[in-house]
Amino acid sequence: MADASYPEDLKYHPEHDWARVDGDTAVFGITWYAQDALGEVVFFDPPEVGATVTKDESYAEIESVKAVSDVVAPLSGEIIEVNGVLEDGPEAINEDPYDGGWLVKVRLTDTSEVEALLDRDAYVATLS
Repeated sequence: MADASYPEDLKYHPEHDWARVDGDTAVFGITWYAQDALGEVVFFDPPEVGATVTKDESYAEIESVKAVSDVVAPLSGEIIEVNGVLEDGPEAINEDPYDGGWLVKVRLTDTSEVEALLDRDAYVATLS
């Protein structure tokens, strides 16, 4: 399992999701804290490419040996790619939640929503 980390270049949602924003696209995933709380991830049920996601609403499920958890969208948009590695290797979410274990790529519909997300320091402060 990866060591605890919260990269500076990400924006964080209070529900322990992150977004790596690049112009009008973003990559979404769950934070180190979320994957640690879940325990060993055994299945990722992604949305379909082309599906729309809405900020603050569930868009996928992650199943661990402990529980099934909803994944909350940190921003709104259209799914343009799903991380295919997770189909056969969902444990990548535990091993590398920010790079190899990303969940989906999204074309954003409202880039102003980014302003409502937390920076690294603000997110980490919510964990204590």
